[in-house]
Amino acid sequence: MLGEDGRNEAMLGNSSDGAVRVVRGLWPGRNPLWRAVDRVEAMAVAGLAVAFLAGAPVAGLAAGHVVYSIGSRTASAQQAAWHRAPAILLAAVPAAGYDDDQVPASWTAPDGTRHIGPVPAPPGARAGRTVIVWMAADGRLTGTPLQFSQVWGLVVLAAGLAPLAVGVIVLCAGQLAHLALDRRRLASWDADWRATEPLWTGRP
Repeated sequence: MLGEDGRNEAMLGNSSDGAVRVVRGLWPGRNPLWRAVDRVEAMAVAGLAVAFLAGAPVAGLAAGHVVYSIGSRTASAQQAAWHRAPAILLAAVPAAGYDDDQVPASWTAPDGTRHIGPVPAPPGARAGRTVIVWMAADGRLTGTPLQFSQVWGLVVLAAGLAPLAVGVIVLCAGQLAHLALDRRRLASWDADWRATEPLWTGRP
């Protein structure tokens, strides 16, 4: 009797043999029942699979490089041009408000001009309290500049989504090819039936 190891090896051997038979059956020219259109479809599937395997890593690297290049330039420009400055609240914030409540405040721009406008303030802040805001040289509020840690997060996201986009494109291309080849199949079957049907029915 086979031991446990022997049974496991036999099962693995059978499964690998089955996988090999499936692959051989899918390979163009291996299945004697296949027509030319079936071989074309198999070759198209193989080509799309190769395109995905080759294109997905390249797309990920390219997307990551582009996002890093744009993001790093943007972060450097924002951090160099934007400034932090205090703003004095001109009204109180309700205690039950939200962290992004907008209340009127005044601040002085780097060029010395005075500005008044809504700024985010924490709940319960009283009038006269000072909050820190980011602004451009002309005093226009900008928000926090992009950080390099955020740039790397965007790089990782882009590098992960790019292969998915390639996969979607490949799947769409495969589906379109499948639909086109199905039309050819149906037309071929219809022609064969028109040639064979009189032999079965005896009609001319």
